[in-house]
Amino acid sequence: MLIKIKMKKLIVLTVFAFFLMQCSTVPITGRKQFNIVKDENVLPASFAQYKGFLEKNKLSDNKEKTAQIKEIGAKISAAVDRFMRNNGMGKEADLYKWEFNLVEDKTVNAWCLPGGKVVFYTGILPICDNENGIAAVMGHEVAHAFAKHGQERMSQGQLQALGGIAVALGTSGENEDTQRIWNMAYGVGSNVGMLAFSRKHETEADKLGLVFMIMAGYDGREAAEVWVRMSQNSGGKKGPPQILSTHPSNEDRIKTLRAYLPEAKKLAAQFNAQAK
Repeated sequence: MLIKIKMKKLIVLTVFAFFLMQCSTVPITGRKQFNIVKDENVLPASFAQYKGFLEKNKLSDNKEKTAQIKEIGAKISAAVDRFMRNNGMGKEADLYKWEFNLVEDKTVNAWCLPGGKVVFYTGILPICDNENGIAAVMGHEVAHAFAKHGQERMSQGQLQALGGIAVALGTSGENEDTQRIWNMAYGVGSNVGMLAFSRKHETEADKLGLVFMIMAGYDGREAAEVWVRMSQNSGGKKGPPQILSTHPSNEDRIKTLRAYLPEAKKLAAQFNAQAK
């Protein structure tokens, strides 16, 4: 029994020490993140995946909107690049290969792969409504790449797999009820733990995106309004409880963006001043 206890402690301490050694800090927000996925390993795959997606999906024929997406993306990614180079992140900035495309699809969505590969669907344009609305969504998606949320999620998945092995080893020989309790506490066999992690990413991307769109010269007030329109577009339907949703509720995002706007303006002015 004593040997089992020592083994459990050793496993926990080993995983905890490994976690601490791989922690870094997200610039601007200061949040500690766990990332064991190296850019040189994930970016080539990300770029290849993006190329493959574009080959299989129809780009929009609307030249005006396509040009607008590319222009806004270029301005916001330039703001990100400016921040990175002024804050000792020049080598990382060199790894980003920013690209912005508008795909003909009614889906209300936009996304960004690691390394700066962005897709807007035409279905989200009515929600964006205007140039500042597009900038708000663009800032949010670009922020995911800047904060390396994709790499962090991959790392979290690897850690979860490692933890699952640790739990299995640490509880081997225990009765099924004991193993079930440990698995529930850890989240093995359940996605609930990872959902909360995703919501944290979305909120962070909202805040970072707000800073970047203001740095690029867009009106940050429109960021919250995008989510007002998103809520109206849902027809008043409520989504699943937040604990079972990968995104914060529309109402929470609106409150967060409006509350963070004064701080975002200060930071944007500060970061723009660094380049002068």
